Amino acid sequence: MIYLRWLLFPFSLLYGLAVVVRNWFYNTGLFKSRVFNIPVIAVGNLDVGGAGKSPMTEYLIRLLKGNYKLATLSRGYGRKTTGFLLANSPADAVMVGDEPAQFKNKFPNVTVAVAEKRVEGIEQLQTSHDIIILDDAYQHRAVKPGFSILLFDYNRVNEPRLLLPAGNLREPFTGRKRADILVISKCPVTLDSEQQAAVIKRINPLQRQAVFFTSISYLPLQDLAGKATNTVIDDTTTVFLLTGIANTHPLLEHLKKQTPHIIHHKYPDHHQFSLKNISKLADDFVACTAQKKLIITTEKDAQRLGEQDLQQVVKKLNILVLPIGIEFLNNQQKQFDKLVTDYVRKYSKHSPIH
Repeated sequence: MIYLRWLLFPFSLLYGLAVVVRNWFYNTGLFKSRVFNIPVIAVGNLDVGGAGKSPMTEYLIRLLKGNYKLATLSRGYGRKTTGFLLANSPADAVMVGDEPAQFKNKFPNVTVAVAEKRVEGIEQLQTSHDIIILDDAYQHRAVKPGFSILLFDYNRVNEPRLLLPAGNLREPFTGRKRADILVISKCPVTLDSEQQAAVIKRINPLQRQAVFFTSISYLPLQDLAGKATNTVIDDTTTVFLLTGIANTHPLLEHLKKQTPHIIHHKYPDHHQFSLKNISKLADDFVACTAQKKLIITTEKDAQRLGEQDLQQVVKKLNILVLPIGIEFLNNQQKQFDKLVTDYVRKYSKHSPIH
């Protein structure tokens, strides 16, 4: 695989040239970035794949929804619709994409919208909302957010900084300079100060950029309806793991601490599960002779199990969902919250709801 990537390096140079020119056009004003008179918070990353954008977006929703009327706006990757669309409750991943569906199903009182053109989406939302959170929008330069949160997966910090397709970067590493906050996600909880200093040196933040370290917080297992269960995994449990996410490594490491018996049905990120996929999972599960066995999937993947074509099989399986959240290391949560809420208070046209 590494040799194939080096063969793709010339294409990375061409891709990089196009990205650099595009960013230069935006930076110099030749391409217009729209600024809005409403707090707009962008969450994103430089790499392709999962760096924890969805858990960060959910954290921001929890932080702000009690005091402000907020909306999330996503592209709606993988949906079978186009244009601006508001998510209904319960949300359908086919209509709005898996991550927006997850937001709406967890926060039914929050507005969740999708639009390929974020400018048009914000125009639709701004008059009736106090804050807009843009999920996975760091490279969407047509909008100039008031506040940007850039995430780096701790497990990939030391990887070579190669652009697509030879590497994983969507844009050159210098793009980090647009961010207000840098978050190193998916850190081990045991990450010490020396290791953190090495990461900061590697990231090389600007003086104005605050750096935060977070770890994944795995929450109790739920059923597909979101109801908590009392299910316990031990070393006698066989876990059938169904995933269609970018990076399964942290999840696998978490489960391996509880049981060595893991059968992984792994699919690409945002994979639309077919009846054949789920039928194979069901057949393998039935054929397993273990006395204690479970089927576990992620919150994002669970959104794509709601399609009507799959229900005849899904309803027969007791599929459990493993939710995740984030925890700040170094007691940094209050500092992070303050930076976000100070920005919102300063630029919000509306007073907080009390």
